[in-house]
Amino acid sequence: MRRLQVALDLTDLSRALSIASRVAEECDPKLLMLEAGTPLIKAEGIRAVRRLAEEFREIPIVADMKTADAGEVEAKLAIGNGASYTTVLAVASDETIARVVDAAHRMGGKVIGD
Repeated sequence: MRRLQVALDLTDLSRALSIASRVAEECDPKLLMLEAGTPLIKAEGIRAVRRLAEEFREIPIVADMKTADAGEVEAKLAIGNGASYTTVLAVASDETIARVVDAAHRMGGKVIGD
């Protein structure tokens, strides 16, 4: 099934939550994904992922971690805080990619190559 992925590439969590609420009101949750963008995660921390997951339980959350190393640690942070998906850089080492995929799958999450 195809989904619309809405990238919340902001630096303010309140604004991101407001935009996500408006999008969620207008779109069928079955056709939507909300992305905690890299700027949002850097500015607000992993709590941004957690808040999106808490507020929008019916919508998959993408944690745009852009993991380059420390794959297992970052995947656990993302999935452990409610993300359905985490991202890993396609240019990361094979070992890093494998660790992200393994950790995410063990926790019931999925991985997107970026």
